[in-house]
Amino acid sequence: MGFLTAIAKRSPWLYRINAGSCNGCDVELATTALIPRYDVERLGCQYCGSPKHADIVLITGPLTLRVKDRVLRVFQEIPDPKVTVAIGICPISGGVFRDSYAIAGPVDNYLPVDVNVPGCPPRPQAIIEGIAMAIDIWQRRL
Repeated sequence: MGFLTAIAKRSPWLYRINAGSCNGCDVELATTALIPRYDVERLGCQYCGSPKHADIVLITGPLTLRVKDRVLRVFQEIPDPKVTVAIGICPISGGVFRDSYAIAGPVDNYLPVDVNVPGCPPRPQAIIEGIAMAIDIWQRRL
């Protein structure tokens, strides 16, 4: 065995996009980042502040018409291979806001979504499970 067999694994960086949420899912995401019981860093990932450094994007809220163009622009800044996780029922279907004149539609009409984490809001355990699934997808894409 030589040095070629030892391949260092890279830790994925998470980036959150609020596409018009009520902040319920965002509070639960904060729980996974700040409370040791649900610490997402135990999976080997960490939140970052720039889309240019992200590997996994977490989207909350229904895609509103007001932020649609900004969300699409920020999403394009995330380098490939990226994995998209829809957190909560709103990015999946629009949730309670789906019939509103202000909603562009489900996120997957505009962006590729790899993992859906349903709930209103989803529990921290479900979010962590969705992130774990996203990490597996991301590692396969590398």
